[in-house]
Amino acid sequence: MRAIHATRPGGPEVLSVVELPDPEPGPGEVVADVAAAGVNFIDTYKRGGVYPMDFPHVPGAEGAGTVVSVGDGVTDLAVGDRIAWADAPGSYAGRVVLPADVALPVPDGLDLETAAALPLQGMTAHYLVSSTFRLEAGQTVLLTAAAGGVGLLLTQLAVARGARVIGMVGSTEKEELAREAGAAEVIRYAELDDLTTDVPRIVRDLTDGVGVDVAYDGVGKDTFDASLASVRRRGMLVLFGGASGQVPPFDLQRLNRAGSIFTTRPTLGHYTADREELLWRAGEVFAAAGAGTLKVRIGARFPLTDARAAHEALEARATTGKVLLVP
Repeated sequence: MRAIHATRPGGPEVLSVVELPDPEPGPGEVVADVAAAGVNFIDTYKRGGVYPMDFPHVPGAEGAGTVVSVGDGVTDLAVGDRIAWADAPGSYAGRVVLPADVALPVPDGLDLETAAALPLQGMTAHYLVSSTFRLEAGQTVLLTAAAGGVGLLLTQLAVARGARVIGMVGSTEKEELAREAGAAEVIRYAELDDLTTDVPRIVRDLTDGVGVDVAYDGVGKDTFDASLASVRRRGMLVLFGGASGQVPPFDLQRLNRAGSIFTTRPTLGHYTADREELLWRAGEVFAAAGAGTLKVRIGARFPLTDARAAHEALEARATTGKVLLVP
């Protein structure tokens, strides 16, 4: 099968196309033909050496496809079943092997590309608004990268809960997308002189001087200080990503001075730790997408062999919505 190798830690140039043997399922595993693989920032972190990885490795952990073989002991899945996944390392390939207990049944009426676009970002948006900080009607949110994959989904879920979203984006085009998703106000941070002072000032003006109940920050280094300064007393800053780089260590006394603010750095794996929770989150997200109440924007599709270009576009913040690799 055709696959992508990250040959060594580095930039997108370390990605190359290789031919590998088709995988075989072990006990408790299935093999799926990959209809589409999701491209996510965590793939770039692993490729770049931010997270310890063996090299070479096949990047990617998200996708959707059709089961082509099952291993011993698998009773809930059969050849021909349509599944998606958020945690199957090696998904930048024609076929992938994964534990059956991480497979997500794709409901009838939901196409496989949409299903591939949802597991990681959809369930991330779900846990952020339903568990990390349980949004309630009347609360106000500050959201960085509001036109990104997580951002567009999170905005819709937040608005459905009755929250007001103040989105941060980098362009007029992205502002339009954020507003279409339901953002009440949009800040174009590329036009600001100093994010750390300008964003909190704008946010305080929009909230009668109070600040937001929660800031969801997936950008990281470039926006962390601005997000922190925008949160109300005893509110929460949720740092769920680092698209601009990792946030350096900081003095916890800053949380005191900012108003006894809570902060957390969550990850999807801790919010899908058991099968029941995994299926609950995926089921709600898939059902909403299938019903049309959650709009899924696939912003770019790249051939599998153009994985390098997909990473370059993602890291340049030249994409909106979800980026997919397709055979």
